[in-house]
Amino acid sequence: MGVEVVKVSAKGQIVLPMEMRKAFSISDGGTLAVFATDQVIVLKPIELPTAEEFSGWLEDAQAWAKKVGYKKEDIKGVIKSVRRKNKK
Repeated sequence: MGVEVVKVSAKGQIVLPMEMRKAFSISDGGTLAVFATDQVIVLKPIELPTAEEFSGWLEDAQAWAKKVGYKKEDIKGVIKSVRRKNKK
């Protein structure tokens, strides 16, 4: 596949070459995650969950929270705790 050179439009858009879109199964309306570090930009094809999948995950999380005894008023404290832990 190699390296391809593309131009950025006035709207900040680029066109991915057809060979790359086929190789990574990127179709019209496909979703890409964009990562940037220093002087490097990386595009990674991703699949977002459907509304039904997300709803199922939310129900699972709510059931778990209820099982372990979390209440709505605990949310802020849990978020603060996780943020403190991630800063370390």
